[in-house]
Amino acid sequence: MSLEPPLPLYVDCDTGIDDALALAYLLASPEVEIVGIGTVSGNVSAARAARNTLDLLALAGTPRPVAVGAAHPLAGRFDGGAPHVHGDDGLGNHPLPGSDAEPVAGDAADLLIRCARAWPGRLRILAVGPLTNLAEALRREPELPALVSDVTIMGGAALVPGNISPVAEANIGNDPEAAALVLAADWPVTLVPLDVTLSNPLEESDRMRLLTSGRPVATALGGMLDHYFDFNATFYGDRRSALHDPLAAAIAVGAVVPAVAPRVEVIVDDTSGPGRGQTICDLRGRFLGHPDQPGAHVRVVLSLTEDFAPHLLDRLLAL
Repeated sequence: MSLEPPLPLYVDCDTGIDDALALAYLLASPEVEIVGIGTVSGNVSAARAARNTLDLLALAGTPRPVAVGAAHPLAGRFDGGAPHVHGDDGLGNHPLPGSDAEPVAGDAADLLIRCARAWPGRLRILAVGPLTNLAEALRREPELPALVSDVTIMGGAALVPGNISPVAEANIGNDPEAAALVLAADWPVTLVPLDVTLSNPLEESDRMRLLTSGRPVATALGGMLDHYFDFNATFYGDRRSALHDPLAAAIAVGAVVPAVAPRVEVIVDDTSGPGRGQTICDLRGRFLGHPDQPGAHVRVVLSLTEDFAPHLLDRLLAL
């Protein structure tokens, strides 16, 4: 057992089904202590995401500060989310027991800045939704990168197609202007793209273990996943689901080790053309074994040392 105190972690999310999995995973992870959660419009509206988050925390018996963040991307308007993926409520139309908990005063960018100042040099950030709140926090506090230990982002597609366009992954594509600012900032970033999240699915047998566990949070997650499995079957061909956000969470806490994760130059296409939302990762060194590029500060995770689902289940079933 480690005697090290858990690292402080700020989570920024748009709480749909896989965000809920990630939050539950983090609550069961001794490596970190969630010190703040901000919500952003993506899978659902920022306000709906906050309610989903508060209700999940209440079910787990682990209250945390939750702040509502950006309602719209830096350019344009929120388009209503992804009910075909996450259900009308973001939780697979599988409502959680309502709680009396309410968001804290101030918005998500304020909460992130307060957390960074409270734990200077130690705070980790995990972002599993559009990056609007992080971009706004950078605008308000230009010294934020110096206050933060590192940033892990679920987003992008390096060598595989996007999921909302031929090249764009949803979290990046829903606010490319914000993503461009966040990935250009001078802080260590780990990008967890579709390349690795789509290749680490959860199977129907895994979902049934959650659903029949008798544990309130795991059972609720198993119910939510029914809708998510239906959507994911449209491209997997059978009932399973990608593990986008929980995999990013596991990498953020250091419990899962990437096998291939080079540090390379990454830029985001924030133009209005067909490449909008693409994460352009300079992976030209892949034939030489993916050497790190001098000066690059973005680590792009391309594969893992072992399957992720068994580890995820172990933690979720222990919550």
